[in-house]
Amino acid sequence: MLYSIFLQVPLSQLGNSFKNWRFAGVSGSINFIFNPLLAFVLGFLFLRDNPALWIGFIMLMVTPCTDWYLVFTGLACGNVPLSASILPMNLILQLVLLPVYLLIFGGTIAAIDSTLLVESVLLVLFIPFLTSLVSKIVLPKIKGEYWLEEKVFPKLDHVQFSFLNLAIIAMFASQGEQLVQNPLILLKLIPPVLLFFVIVFIIGQMIGRYLHFSYQDTASLNLTTLARNSPIVLAIALTAFPDEPLIALALVIGPLIELPVLGVVSHTLLRIRKGWAGESDSCMKIQEI
Repeated sequence: MLYSIFLQVPLSQLGNSFKNWRFAGVSGSINFIFNPLLAFVLGFLFLRDNPALWIGFIMLMVTPCTDWYLVFTGLACGNVPLSASILPMNLILQLVLLPVYLLIFGGTIAAIDSTLLVESVLLVLFIPFLTSLVSKIVLPKIKGEYWLEEKVFPKLDHVQFSFLNLAIIAMFASQGEQLVQNPLILLKLIPPVLLFFVIVFIIGQMIGRYLHFSYQDTASLNLTTLARNSPIVLAIALTAFPDEPLIALALVIGPLIELPVLGVVSHTLLRIRKGWAGESDSCMKIQEI
C-alpha cells in the first residue's frame, strides 16, 4: 500500500511541503500537547480501575503514526505530500517525548530498542519508498513516459482498498486467541478509544476551517492527528513492562479498533469534501502547496 502511495507522490513537491510551518505547528500541537492530555483524561474516566490498561492506552495515543496515515490520507483525497513531509518530525518527537509521557503518566521511563526501531523504519518506510523511486525511473524507460499515469495510477485506488481490507482481517485473525482469553479488555477499551477519535476528528475539522485550510490540508490534518503508531510503542512496552502483559495487549487491541475507524473517517471526509467550498468533482490527491 505504501509503495503505491509513494509511487504517486511527485518528489519535487516534497521539499515545498516543509515550508508549510503553520500546518506542521498545528499538527504537532495536537499530536504532542492536546492528544496526551486528552488520553490522560479519558484514561482516568474509563480505565483508572486498571492501571495497566490505562498506561497502554496512553502509550498508544501519544505516538502519532509514521506509515498508515499516508494510506488513509490518499483514500480520503488529502494532501499526501504535505502529510509525508511531517513524518520525520512525528517520528523524532515521539521518540524523544514518549519517555517523558511515561514518566509523567506512568511513573517510569521505557527503554527504546534502537535496533528494532531502525529495522521497522527500514522495512515499513524506506523499502517501499526506494522501490517506488526505482519504479518511476525504470518503468517509463521500458513502458513509455506516461505509462504509469495512464495505465497504473487509475487502478491503484482499488488495489489499496483491497489490501487494506486484507490487512484488517489479518490483524484480527492473528490476535484472535488473545482476544478470546481476555474478552472484557476489548469492551473496556472501546469507549475511550472511540471517544478519542471522535474528539480529535472534530478538533481537526474546527481548526482546519478556522485557519481556512483547503479540504486536502484539513483531511491531512485529521489523518495525521488520528492515526497511531502501535508497532513502536508495543516494542517499548515489552521492554519497559515485561511483567504487565495487559499493557502490551492494550497496544495490540488498539489497532484492531483503530483501522476500521480510520476507514470510516476516510469515507466521512470524502462526504464532507462534496460540500467543501471550492472543491472540484475530481479527486485531486496531489496538489501544489
